[in-house]
Amino acid sequence: MMTRLSLANLEEIAATAAVPAYQRRQLSPGIVHFGVGNFHRAHQAVYLDRLFNTGRDHDFAIMGAGVMKGDQAMRDALSGQDWLTTVVDQSAEVSRARVTGAMIDFAPVADAEAILHRLGDPAIRIVSLTVTEGGYFIDSTGRFDANHPAIIADGASLAAPKTVFGLIAAGLKRRRAAGVEPFTVMSCDNIPHNGKVTRNAVVGTAALGDRDLADWIEGEVVFPNGMVDRITPATGERERAMALKDFGIEDAWPVFCEDFMQWVLEDTFPSGRPALEEVGVEFVEDVSPYETMKIRILNGGHAVIAYPAGLLGIEFVHEAMEHPLIAAFLRKIHRDEIIPIVPPVPNTDLATYAKEIERRFANPKIGDTVRRLCLDGSNRQPKFIVPSIADRLADGAGITGLALESALWCRYCRGVTEAGETIAPNDPNWDRLKPVAEAAAANPEAWLAMSDIYGEIGTAPAMRAGFAKALASLAEVGTEATLRRYLDGALG
Repeated sequence: MMTRLSLANLEEIAATAAVPAYQRRQLSPGIVHFGVGNFHRAHQAVYLDRLFNTGRDHDFAIMGAGVMKGDQAMRDALSGQDWLTTVVDQSAEVSRARVTGAMIDFAPVADAEAILHRLGDPAIRIVSLTVTEGGYFIDSTGRFDANHPAIIADGASLAAPKTVFGLIAAGLKRRRAAGVEPFTVMSCDNIPHNGKVTRNAVVGTAALGDRDLADWIEGEVVFPNGMVDRITPATGERERAMALKDFGIEDAWPVFCEDFMQWVLEDTFPSGRPALEEVGVEFVEDVSPYETMKIRILNGGHAVIAYPAGLLGIEFVHEAMEHPLIAAFLRKIHRDEIIPIVPPVPNTDLATYAKEIERRFANPKIGDTVRRLCLDGSNRQPKFIVPSIADRLADGAGITGLALESALWCRYCRGVTEAGETIAPNDPNWDRLKPVAEAAAANPEAWLAMSDIYGEIGTAPAMRAGFAKALASLAEVGTEATLRRYLDGALG
């Protein structure tokens, strides 16, 4: 039996999936969210749906917004099903579906006036965003790139901005002129100090054309840092078919995700916030320890398993974890090189956390792909791997495994697996990375000379030596034998 996802069909859908306990008419918007992708719908929207089910804070429903071409496809899909989403939580043993209804509208994509109208509404107290690690206009020094053409265009005139940060700045300008309290800006992206990064982007955009506005934003608007976590693969025909087969729900864009999720937020919301602590969100004074733990151990761990798996032609993440050498590589690098330089985290045992990460990676239900983990290394490596290398070098500690991870990424960027199969471009900077990776076969320092990625560690003697030795081993004996050398202590 097949049931199309819609408000009218929720009673029928309730036979196979949990459905909202609240009525849509009970909700009113309190949040504008930019970037309505899979992660947002599996994370922030799920927490809010849970809260709404308790009868709390129905005035914090989500209004979607977007400026990218991909946002239009999402809006089209969700508009045909009353903005509802089927979220399927998957453990290794069981899958459970729930329909979430926390989003009640979605502004026309890239319609600046429609979005600004909503941003100016006093009912909107939070503007949140999920625009990916690469969406914050960061330059090669790690700072906000005020010279990017899109930012220059928005900064010159905030009348019709086209970027997320131009829209936020323009929305704040309208509220200031109308005497309306500013909203809180909450990044839900997986980047260190995401609130600070977002502040830099909004203030930096405003400063190009209105220094007074920029100063006001700097002094009056709050940008809390947060740590978000849930493994959420992309949706394809496989997932649509599974939603239909397993739950009888015809959903144009369902979300399949793991059964684990975490959200740690700094509790600075002067305009008010929903009581998310009632449904599992942890509010803290300083999120930094949680950020470092997650980025180094989970995201760094993803990179550790991604590139050897990609070179060996492994398709899925759980299959990578079934490879004994890759699983052992992850375990050893966690234990010996990453965990020792992660600062203490309140009420958390890091070894236990790492073991839980291994369990999550090995979940066969998720269907997360190795290719997704390999994506966008030029943006992810400087955030997830390079800081661990820098900290270990500063401590005079060994970096054999981390240098090997960098060598595996370099080898992957040559664009061919060990079986000779072509690796399709998998990075916004692929055209740059591929020739440098090829040159590194004869001159390893060519790879480390990419200062926007490696910074000062690219010139560190220990990094140069470790990277060169690992890259030479990959060329000499291949991925599996090189991993074995590392595990046996013969690579360092």
